Amino acid sequence: MFRFAAPRPARRPSLTPMIDVVFLLLVFFMLAARFGQDVGLTLAPAGSDGARYDGPPRLVEFDTSRLWLNGAETAPDALPDALEALMPNPLALVILRPREGASVQDLTRVTDMLQGAGIARLVVLEP
Repeated sequence: MFRFAAPRPARRPSLTPMIDVVFLLLVFFMLAARFGQDVGLTLAPAGSDGARYDGPPRLVEFDTSRLWLNGAETAPDALPDALEALMPNPLALVILRPREGASVQDLTRVTDMLQGAGIARLVVLEP
């Protein structure tokens, strides 16, 4: 008859190596992660910089889906050209006024479009 050795007591696995690996992964991802860049809108509230308003009116109103230039609805791709025709010089002020229901995202969309077209001096009126 065979005689087996006495069973060994159950051995608990050590958690130390697993914790080390978790901390190494945490440090790796913290160092390798690229955090988002903060983007700011360069806007001035109306009347803050003391600049004079010259030339014909340049009021751009917007809501979530439409744009108006001086009260007339305008297509988004035609707005920069229509504004340039009204500007006495490249640094003339353009006034932005959100309509009812416009969000900050809509303001960002309009300012990005105008700044991309080279219109840099934008003033925002409160609704």
